[in-house]
Amino acid sequence: MALKNLLALVVLLCVVGVSFGGDLYEGYYRYNNCTKMEDIVRDITYHYIYKDPTLAAALLRMHFHDCFVRGCDGSVLIKSPNNDAERDAVPNLSLRGYEVVETIKSVLESVCPRVVSCADILALVARDAVLAINGPWWPVPLGRKDGRVSNISEVNLPSPFANVTTLKKNFEDKGLDTKDLVVLSGAHTIGVSSCALVSKRIYNFTGKGDSDPAMNPDYVTELKKRCPPTDFTTKVDMDPTSADKFDSHYFNAVYQKKGLFISDSTLLEDEETEEYIQTQALFKGLSFGKDFSDSMVKLGFVGVLTGDQGEIRNRCDIAN
Repeated sequence: MALKNLLALVVLLCVVGVSFGGDLYEGYYRYNNCTKMEDIVRDITYHYIYKDPTLAAALLRMHFHDCFVRGCDGSVLIKSPNNDAERDAVPNLSLRGYEVVETIKSVLESVCPRVVSCADILALVARDAVLAINGPWWPVPLGRKDGRVSNISEVNLPSPFANVTTLKKNFEDKGLDTKDLVVLSGAHTIGVSSCALVSKRIYNFTGKGDSDPAMNPDYVTELKKRCPPTDFTTKVDMDPTSADKFDSHYFNAVYQKKGLFISDSTLLEDEETEEYIQTQALFKGLSFGKDFSDSMVKLGFVGVLTGDQGEIRNRCDIAN
């Protein structure tokens, strides 16, 4: 009898997919009228990343920015004729990769109209973009609905100038813990920023023509060569050694006091985050891949809408 019950459970899991709690589960669209959804998302995402690998960091960042404002509801994708939507907020003006999501949505609407949410597309795109550059895989439970609201006034993202206390509170407010903070900061192993965000740190940190003492002096010298005092547009790698590879080198950089942002360097000022950084740096990212996967699953559940709480947009940039 016990064996019979076990076999029945296995069959049930195979039929409905793997649930992570609530109304989201892996394989959602295989049983909800869009069997090829995940294949379409993967193929189109890979196509774009093959042409421009830097989009991997951009798409991962877009998903993060979406989830931290109103939850993972695709609200960051909405345009406003009055320029007062989330994407119009200063931290989001540098977001890019919208065309990837829009292309996928267009194809899916032709195959299975009014079935797939933009929020689910963005969540999958972030995962597949990282995979396309040989980063870690993580499960993406699906079934999110799209939000109908996007307000510039609600954008309150973790700041690159924030200290560790503020960052921990930012993450706690979203149901994420200190480990998630330091692990997800590891996403800075890919991508670039600009001289504008680091200029004050290296030239006039306290208003006396000094640099931030939390930074490695040699790194300050390197950054000054890259960023002259009046240059606010030149791109700077967030991981000074391998910004085009998803690896654990970010933690080596921070451990050596070569974090680009204050929000990177400040992670050495908290016992738990410092210990994690030291462990990953000394043991070559021993657990970073798995930890990142686990934290991305948690992030993907932040503030999700299901059932009648949201909608399936016809277009990702316009609420129905």
